[in-house]
Amino acid sequence: MLLRTKLHGKTYEFPDIRLLMGKANEEKSGDRLAGVSAETAAERVAAKLVLAEVPLWVLHDNPAVPYEQDEITRLIMDAVDESIYNEIKDWTVGEFREWLLADTTSADMIRRISNGITAEMIAGVTKLMSNLDLMYAAKKIPVSAHCNNTIGAPGTLSSRNQPNHPTDSPEGIRAEIYEGLSYGSGDSVIGINPVDDSYGSVARLLDMTYDVIKTWNIPTQNCLLAHVTTQMKCMQSGSPVGLVFQSLAGSQKGNDSFGISVGMIDEAYEMAKKYCFPEGPNFMYFETGQGSELSADAHNGWDQLVLEARCYGFAKRYHPYQVNTVVGFIGPEYLYDARQIQRAGLEDHFMGKLTGIPMGCDACYTNHARADQNAIENLAVMLTAAGCNYFMGLPMGDDSMLSYQSTSFHDAPTLRQLFKLRPAPEFETWMVDLGLMKDGVLTERAGDPSFFLKR
Repeated sequence: MLLRTKLHGKTYEFPDIRLLMGKANEEKSGDRLAGVSAETAAERVAAKLVLAEVPLWVLHDNPAVPYEQDEITRLIMDAVDESIYNEIKDWTVGEFREWLLADTTSADMIRRISNGITAEMIAGVTKLMSNLDLMYAAKKIPVSAHCNNTIGAPGTLSSRNQPNHPTDSPEGIRAEIYEGLSYGSGDSVIGINPVDDSYGSVARLLDMTYDVIKTWNIPTQNCLLAHVTTQMKCMQSGSPVGLVFQSLAGSQKGNDSFGISVGMIDEAYEMAKKYCFPEGPNFMYFETGQGSELSADAHNGWDQLVLEARCYGFAKRYHPYQVNTVVGFIGPEYLYDARQIQRAGLEDHFMGKLTGIPMGCDACYTNHARADQNAIENLAVMLTAAGCNYFMGLPMGDDSMLSYQSTSFHDAPTLRQLFKLRPAPEFETWMVDLGLMKDGVLTERAGDPSFFLKR
């Protein structure tokens, strides 16, 4: 297939789909590091023009890693509904974009089509969209799920209570949990990134968080973001597990670097359905982020957006309760500054929703990136407008264990007020019963964690 166009008197030709996709991507420091980015803005525009005319079947037939070499490719392609794919395979990528953005295209129509597309097709159309396109299209695709409560229902915005601690102190973590709960953070999950990944430490924190949930009858779930094998051991030993977590990569080699495989996550999923204490039916929690495959030399020469889209195809297999891109966490080697972080967050959220999974975002940055708190607040506002399911909630937005900056316990209530949104419905009822919220607004009692010490 000839991948060529002429722009302002200059001819641009791309040798294959891999390089065309990389050069059509918005500027990312990771793509430059990988040697697949456009050299100039004009070349980027030329690549987009050529990509817009590529039929979807070409992207389907050119996965980032060949079918016979990669279990993630096999998983994604084997899940495609061939009858739906055959309806749309001759659309160009540009026509797909126009269809997604059309006012006459409904959420149900998009959900149906999502079962007939691959990650590469999703990534391709993403590259043709402006930031506003990504927001508008994602807003059209609400995706909800239920564990002990409901996430992603229209009109709601949830928050993960993230009480990380530099020494895994149960007392320190409990205090952080109470502070977050007092602001209405925790309706997505009370989720801890442990310092100590050992079975004993993880089981101890599972018991503590479960005690908080049961003592206060909180309609939420807990999660220890340890390696999935540690969580599996906890489930087998009777520890109270709410959600089962794992970070995912978009290639088999990338997942090898995480110490996981499709078979391992299949096993964890079956155990979750058997042992997790909530009613479900959604029990899995996954995190992703552009650049992880490149950092593991597991990208097969493709750009980081394509590999990220493949993560969502992997996640979809397990009907997760929530997925989020930790968008600015990997660092400026992959997303250099606020503009690149914001773009990636909008891309990832849209791609997750188009894939069909309940999508949130850790709007965050590391201290060596060219970003600041205003930048991630801007991203949080854009993502809320786009229908993002949830954000992180940290004390003052500063993670004292992972040493990065994210959204605070205060931010979700502010965004809810700004956009007239509510917490998860079951969680709001609980807050109202405790006097922490009335008519969708925090009361004077809210924000005081000592409230939880007076029973």
